[in-house]
Amino acid sequence: MTDTLVLGGGGVAGIAWITGLLTGLADAGRDVTAAEVIIGTSAGSTVAAQLGSGLSLEELYARQTVPELQAAEIKADVDLVNFGAQLAALLEGLTDPADVRRAVGRFALDATTVPEPERRAVIESRLPSHDWPARALRIVAVDAETGEPVVFGNDSGVSLVDAVTASCAVPGVWPPATIDGRRYIDGGIRSATNADYAAGAARVLVIAPLGGNELLGVEKPLAQAVEELRAGGAEVAVIEPDAASLAAAGANPLDPGTRTPAAEAGRAQGRTLTIEWSRA
Repeated sequence: MTDTLVLGGGGVAGIAWITGLLTGLADAGRDVTAAEVIIGTSAGSTVAAQLGSGLSLEELYARQTVPELQAAEIKADVDLVNFGAQLAALLEGLTDPADVRRAVGRFALDATTVPEPERRAVIESRLPSHDWPARALRIVAVDAETGEPVVFGNDSGVSLVDAVTASCAVPGVWPPATIDGRRYIDGGIRSATNADYAAGAARVLVIAPLGGNELLGVEKPLAQAVEELRAGGAEVAVIEPDAASLAAAGANPLDPGTRTPAAEAGRAQGRTLTIEWSRA
């Protein structure tokens, strides 16, 4: 039985907010980053990898708020409302989550995006270390062709950069990531947090930049996953953005300009939080 930290998706704003939140919690004497297992999805996979880099939270926070330290990003002009509507039209009539993932995978494979090497270079610049950490790290992605979820881990034989690139491959925005001849898309297509993969842990802290919102119909919405974790005997706590953090992320959390305000809002929120653990 272990302590598990679950970090969900939410764009570059989500990366910044999670980093700020973790730093703020540590400021208040509630550092949660020593968890034995970290599960990362999309934005959360980036932060999970960064936490294993050897840099302190203060140093990671500076990489979100100090312009000369910020990673080189590609600005994606995405209207999430219209993007959601486009996906809803694409998926009309589909009820099986696996069918949904396959349809989204086809959409991602057919989309015109920046070249794959250019996008991978962005992920490389985000990660202070390209080596898997010593502790257990699980990064969730989805096979674009089969729709099957995959969890890349320390012993998967896949490079950390490739695993994070796959988990962050937002369909229709960024190119699917190629790993050993397969193409992979954002793990958030299965679930924004994939919190159910923490089954068996003694305590689970879920940090969800998107709250309980899911763009697609998923197998395990956050509320259901939390209920099942608690029924399995785990103590679970969930942290979602407060009003100031939501405002800082804005309408386009993929905009690199959200990084500093989102990190600052996350740190302010983390300093005031009391983590409320509960079980069934």
